[in-house]
Amino acid sequence: MKIASYNINGINGRLALLLRWLKESNPDVVCLQELKCQDKDFPQSALLKAGYHSIFQGQKSWNGVAILAKQEIKETKRGLNGDPADEQSRYIEGFVFGMVIGCIYMPNGNPAPGPKFDYKLSWFKRFSSHAKKLLAFDLPVLLVGDFNVIPTELDTYKPEKYLANALFFPEIRKAYEKLLKQGFTDSIRKLYPDERIYTFYDYLRNAFDRDAGLRLDHLLLNQTVLQRLSAGGIDKHVRGWKKSSDHCPVWIVLRDE
Repeated sequence: MKIASYNINGINGRLALLLRWLKESNPDVVCLQELKCQDKDFPQSALLKAGYHSIFQGQKSWNGVAILAKQEIKETKRGLNGDPADEQSRYIEGFVFGMVIGCIYMPNGNPAPGPKFDYKLSWFKRFSSHAKKLLAFDLPVLLVGDFNVIPTELDTYKPEKYLANALFFPEIRKAYEKLLKQGFTDSIRKLYPDERIYTFYDYLRNAFDRDAGLRLDHLLLNQTVLQRLSAGGIDKHVRGWKKSSDHCPVWIVLRDE
């Protein structure tokens, strides 16, 4: 089974590109981020025609998350507890193929320090609290998406450039490490412990051609599903397609139980 994450950066503007990648890559489950559309404008019928059921939480112009799968998905949660005033569409969760899958679009947090970084820390705390609860159910759990976290120096082409960036602040990296210690494993880093692998390339300064990237998109697995991990990778070539998102699709393969 193939599970993927893709920050599409505007689903309707890049629908043809998404459908092209789905046909080429043929994942069983996909978590999408940055839909940048309201629920009423989500291309549900086009995706179903391509063979994918979907659940989604949209938002006008910004944010938005969705889970696509080759079978129907039971939605189990949208949004996070702990802040009734938070209306940003950043988390949706479903049960599919016998697994709990949470799709995440973590706040960026820049400029930092400041209110946006405070919101990021608060959101991360609420997310970690929910993730801990998921571990108690003794089910396969995957937390998948754009975490907007550069976990280590190995995950950026130039660490010194990002010392003042919210993606790389010590507080955020520690929060990510604490999340892993709760009982999750960074699947791509598990498969490639010493390699520089990037999932994001800025549109500016010819970053893609220079391989000046960041690893921001992660697939975290609990111990129940980690034992099934067999392969994974980055579809870097998709970033080179015309009018592509600034993120690359990331994927893993799980062995059958």
